[in-house]
Amino acid sequence: MEQKKLPNVTIGIVLVIFSFLCCCIGGLPALLFSGIAFFLLRKDEKAYAENPDLYSNFSTLKTVKILAIVGMVVGILYFAYTLWSIDQMGGWDGYMEKVQDAMEQYQ
Repeated sequence: MEQKKLPNVTIGIVLVIFSFLCCCIGGLPALLFSGIAFFLLRKDEKAYAENPDLYSNFSTLKTVKILAIVGMVVGILYFAYTLWSIDQMGGWDGYMEKVQDAMEQYQ
């Protein structure tokens, strides 16, 4: 019997790459992309558990799953850092005031 590849592994790789590229934009995009990748990989993991002889790229799935977890952790840490830095600037009002001052300076 010819073995097939798990269907969501390639999509998971792309989402994890996007997650790492977007990790410094407040953390939420990284968390979103990694979460979607993790969810899709869990579905493939269940499909593999039902019939392991049918699929051939389970080792790639495990690697991408670890990378998705790392992407989620980095996203959570960067999001926490973003919230902390906004708090250090005086909360949301202080942050928006500094953004307005910077925009007025360049006009």
